[in-house]
Amino acid sequence: MQHQIMDGDEGKRWHRHRDRGMAVRTPGRRPSKPALTYVPLGERPLRRIPQLLVGLTLYGLSLSVMVRAALGVNPWSVLYEGLQHRTSLSFGTITAALGVLALVLWIPLKQRPTFGTLANIVVVAYSTDLGLEFIPDHLGLPARAGLLLGGVLLNGLSVAVYVGARLGPGPRDGLVTGTAIRTGRSIGLVRTTIELTVLACGWLLGGSLGVGTVLYALAVGPITQFFLRWFTYQTTIQRPGPARRRRYAMRLGAWNDGRA
Repeated sequence: MQHQIMDGDEGKRWHRHRDRGMAVRTPGRRPSKPALTYVPLGERPLRRIPQLLVGLTLYGLSLSVMVRAALGVNPWSVLYEGLQHRTSLSFGTITAALGVLALVLWIPLKQRPTFGTLANIVVVAYSTDLGLEFIPDHLGLPARAGLLLGGVLLNGLSVAVYVGARLGPGPRDGLVTGTAIRTGRSIGLVRTTIELTVLACGWLLGGSLGVGTVLYALAVGPITQFFLRWFTYQTTIQRPGPARRRRYAMRLGAWNDGRA
């Protein structure tokens, strides 16, 4: 009976101290909300880094596809387009420049960039410009509608792929989460506020709004959530075996006796 009580107490403590990012598993079921917390780069890098790079490349290509559709782009791309009209910089270069600016804003938020954060800036910039180079412009409406639908779908998929690698947030995502933590506001409220501000600034600078902007806002979240179940990396941290749990419980019991 004593061992059972100790094992029960130890089990509760183990669950509190184990990797909080792991999803709760139910036998025979997939986790409904995959864990997306950061996992150190040293854990299976040959498995996760390629996934990150592929996801970021697809993300950049999805941005270029939606730009060529010319039916409205996502809020940040509206700002990129507006700045592109006002400067001689390429679309990809502007994404990188604003990514670096977002990192500067991380400093008062006490956020730290990771490998995934820096890769996001570089890979998305290059892949976006590459896509704009090869996708033709001035297409007919049916082709543009197809590009829009494909771009939104590809964007949601790409976010699931690179976020699922769990190598850290992109500069804009980190700005949202850091602001939410520092202000105590919900992530949804902070994200909406930032994206509406970005959208308004981009529109005033000449960026394009349209049906694609609305479609993106409504569809990309559910698409990403659907694909996350297939691409989220599950950490290899495992619960210790019975012998190790028993030793831990004995040490814990001795420590409690000492406190008493």
